[in-house]
Amino acid sequence: MSLLEVRDLKVTYPGGAAAVRGVDLSLAPGEKLGVAGESGCGKSTLALALLRLLPPGARVGGEVLLDGEDVLTMKWGRVRAVRWAGASIVFQGAMHSLNAVHRIGDQIAEPILLHRRATPAGARKRAGELLEQVGLPAARASAYPHELSGGQRQRVMIAMALACDPRLIVADEPTTALDVMIQAQILRLIEGLVGEQDVGLIMISHDLAVLADTCDRLAVMYAGRVVEEGPARQVYDDARHPYGRALAEAFPTIGDPASRFAPRGLPGDPPDPAAVPSGCAFHPRCPVALDLCAAQDQPLREAGARRRAACVHVGSDGTGTPGDGTAAEGEAPTEDAAPAREGAADDGGASAERGASAEGEGPAGGRDASMEDDGVRSSAP
Repeated sequence: MSLLEVRDLKVTYPGGAAAVRGVDLSLAPGEKLGVAGESGCGKSTLALALLRLLPPGARVGGEVLLDGEDVLTMKWGRVRAVRWAGASIVFQGAMHSLNAVHRIGDQIAEPILLHRRATPAGARKRAGELLEQVGLPAARASAYPHELSGGQRQRVMIAMALACDPRLIVADEPTTALDVMIQAQILRLIEGLVGEQDVGLIMISHDLAVLADTCDRLAVMYAGRVVEEGPARQVYDDARHPYGRALAEAFPTIGDPASRFAPRGLPGDPPDPAAVPSGCAFHPRCPVALDLCAAQDQPLREAGARRRAACVHVGSDGTGTPGDGTAAEGEAPTEDAAPAREGAADDGGASAERGASAEGEGPAGGRDASMEDDGVRSSAP
């Protein structure tokens, strides 16, 4: 049985903004899944929805099965028990997630005291062990968040996520705003810990190169939906959806000096979640769009071994690629997939605001996120 099954997940914010529109994902124990896309495509909303951490007023539908149990229908007490112990999250921006007036060790020890019912001395000892596990001296437990560097604070967040031995870790852009050397250290740290402890990992990032190097599978999101999914390296090197290809081509091509100074990008902006275009949401920006793309939304189709893509150019036999003419009428073929790329994209853009939460549950059939944790910005629920 899969560790995590997300089925037809939908999230709509007050005002009608459809941030997530029918996402299906699965994750096995020990597997690493990357989620990529531009700012505003619904990545962070997806991450928060998995643990019911959305702000009040958000409407959630679908299923989020963690070890076969639907997180979205759990009683409030059960949700609090699952967080940290069953699944934990590493938020983007550690300085905003850590409590500035409490010492690091106390914040790591808090979920251990709550969920493991350890003694204060035992929790402090475990906090020191976790700090050493992520490459920090145990003595740093007495430090305040502002006394640590950005990379050290991110390591603290990872230590906190591991405090109660969860089976699932969701990392929401854990390397944002870090320099490339620290970014590489954090990525190797996460990768090593996942391998050692056999936990499932969902990593969210703008950077396809990072995800292709770190994760086993990659899901590309656009306008609240997954438009391509498959083995990470294959999706990065040979995307079957035009959007996935455009994201990969934003990186310079190794051996091509011209592309280093003029990488190919994608014109236009992602659509407003409150006014998603009809048909395929990507068709206004798509270089190989057909007339029917404006009228018919495209479901995920088989696009090769363990690959899916939501594009009309992907043939029913799963062999089509964007612009190769499998489903086009007289469309000119596009060039082959670009070779390996280097560099890292700017991780600019903030994740969705982590709203405060209130207790209670919404009506059946359309769950209200107002039950969300009122301690999102503290070290434990």
